[in-house]
Amino acid sequence: MLTISTHRIFTISFASVYPLYVQKAERKGRTQAEVDEVIRWLTGYDQAGLDRQIESKKDFATFFAEAPAFHPNASLIKGLVCGVRVEDVGDPLMQKIRYLDKLVDELAKGKAMEKILR
Repeated sequence: MLTISTHRIFTISFASVYPLYVQKAERKGRTQAEVDEVIRWLTGYDQAGLDRQIESKKDFATFFAEAPAFHPNASLIKGLVCGVRVEDVGDPLMQKIRYLDKLVDELAKGKAMEKILR
């Protein structure tokens, strides 16, 4: 059994998951630009920085470790992702990943951008 500190998602490249975020949003009528906006809000990357992270194929651990300014309001993100409450996730890195998952979920569910970007 894997411990939370060695979870497989930590070593998966952000670039390999990013298109899945975009596809999920686009299936529901949202855009790649909106996905990028949500990611930039959460992490503090500008668009060029986000593009570099995608091109470099860095893993999730590195992607979040290099984030310029993780948003101080991230703790306001609440709710379930894959049956787990994001506010109850104990591992800080896993919680950041779940925050991002939740924001993309909210985008795909049609939530207004002003509500997503708390």
